[in-house]
Amino acid sequence: MRVLAFDPGFERLGVAVVEKLKGKETLLYSGCVRTLATLLFPERLRLLGEAAEGLITLWKPDVVALEHIFFEKNAKTAIGVAGVRGMLAYIASTHRLSVAEYTPLEVKVAITGYGKSDKAAVGAMVKRLVKIETKKRLDDELDAIAIGLTCLASTKLKRGGPLQ
Repeated sequence: MRVLAFDPGFERLGVAVVEKLKGKETLLYSGCVRTLATLLFPERLRLLGEAAEGLITLWKPDVVALEHIFFEKNAKTAIGVAGVRGMLAYIASTHRLSVAEYTPLEVKVAITGYGKSDKAAVGAMVKRLVKIETKKRLDDELDAIAIGLTCLASTKLKRGGPLQ
């Protein structure tokens, strides 16, 4: 199974493509799509959407995995991230792909076994779970990898029924 995972954001969109073959998780691709703060939000969405479309076309995933974000402090940021999540779910749907959504707690438990792990612990465990080039990576990229690995470890989609 091949998963295209996103850590939604409109300044930085973490992306990862992970696959499970013969019981082994493999990282095929990861990175961050960045947009400039000087751009209007609709333009940022367009750029992120084009990047997502390109990744779907290139990697041909079986499922798209998203983090279900909870914000407590900045409503403006939360609304923007919700817009990105909605756009990604829409694009996945237009490609007839199932969408798996995982809360930060679910990702932390799946990756580290502990729901209160910090970002450093999640990042360190991700590097143990899959072979990753030794280059500096942003948290958004590592989070996308963790979301993808969580999807591979899941026996069913969070929303949308069982995986085929």
